[in-house]
Amino acid sequence: MGASHFRTGEAFGRQIIAYAEKYGNRIERKTCAMITAIAIEGFKTLEKVSLTLGNLNFLSGTNASGKSNFFDGLRVLQGIGYGLTIDEIFNGKPKTAYSDLWEAIRGGSSQANFVRRGDAPLNGKNREIRFSATLKYPNKSSEDIKYYISISADRGWVAREKLLIGNRPVFAAEILDTTACSGGLEVLYNGGDRRKFDRSRPVLHQLLGDGICSELDATYLKHCIRTLSNMQHLAPDPATLRNYSQHRAVKRMGDRGENFAALVKTIIADEGEKTAFRSWMEQLMPDDLNDICILEGALGEPLFAIADRGHHYPAPVLADGTLRFAAITAAFFQPDNPAILTLEDIETGIHPSKMRLLVELLANLSGHLPIQAIAITRSPQLLNWLGPEHYSTIFVCKRDEATGATRIVPLSEITQFLKIAPRHPLGDLLAEGWFEGGVI
Repeated sequence: MGASHFRTGEAFGRQIIAYAEKYGNRIERKTCAMITAIAIEGFKTLEKVSLTLGNLNFLSGTNASGKSNFFDGLRVLQGIGYGLTIDEIFNGKPKTAYSDLWEAIRGGSSQANFVRRGDAPLNGKNREIRFSATLKYPNKSSEDIKYYISISADRGWVAREKLLIGNRPVFAAEILDTTACSGGLEVLYNGGDRRKFDRSRPVLHQLLGDGICSELDATYLKHCIRTLSNMQHLAPDPATLRNYSQHRAVKRMGDRGENFAALVKTIIADEGEKTAFRSWMEQLMPDDLNDICILEGALGEPLFAIADRGHHYPAPVLADGTLRFAAITAAFFQPDNPAILTLEDIETGIHPSKMRLLVELLANLSGHLPIQAIAITRSPQLLNWLGPEHYSTIFVCKRDEATGATRIVPLSEITQFLKIAPRHPLGDLLAEGWFEGGVI
């Protein structure tokens, strides 16, 4: 049974669509784009992968199949959007008075390169890691942005980089001397003007601050930077969600759920948003919830709670699954919404009978709001509620036993799957290990 057969009542469905139409414009004003295509080469286990993405995407596969490595690749792109140096992106950057903490990519630069099984580790050194992304604007006539970058992680520099608007090159950069310990990037702007830039960081930010860009090109560069940087890698931690928030109100919570209660306080201050948010929670807890509320500590610090028949149940007494579902739901109602939301192991703590509701949440809100969701799941029950309309964006990850390289393939491209799918629920095929067996 697919997502088009959800059991949620028609009235509730109309309410969610009405919410999206009313409040979705606040997000579109930020000119958010989505990544419609992404390619990664030479990064960790991702020797060469290329995916076409949609609004809602799922990655599935066994342990150590490369799912988290793909998410790490997205974080590299986010670091590029932030304007960090290549060394900072891979090895981290401490918090300062002028910038937030940036956590290192798992393994740092020393473990960033793909190395085939059987090869000496040094064979992965000095190899370039390549990323490319196509950015598209939903419901807009703007041309696509195509961004390419080639990185030497262990040396901490950009080897090549370019940006195209449609098929028109805006800039193309190439390192001047690959043998020198110091040097620069030669950048060809708009097919004419040549400049030299620092090779330790991506050209995107440097070119924007150089003053040679036309107003139109500067706008596209800003769009690209905004989309790459505006990712949220949400991994709600129940222990964090149970805490009082440090701030009274925020527009976005932390990746582990920091300041979750402060975000909910902001959400429920608007009656329309509160109604929509509460509607999802009522679906999760139909007999135990009358309202969403915020309790306050001695200094006014907020704490998440639910109310039922006159009693308040604060976050510390709520189940892990309830808190995680509340945090994932709240992520779609953040005033400062991300363009791209990643969710790892989204089913953790959710009862199998509520998996359908979780899929409804992701499908409805990512479908009606300009937020691109990419989720990792290991749950057969969750996949059972996804239908043929999702096959092109359900990706199976599998490691090649001989080389160690990860393959990531959409279900829609597995011929054997398409033949048997009408007769077998997706969850059963996942539980039996068929997904991995179908990826050759």
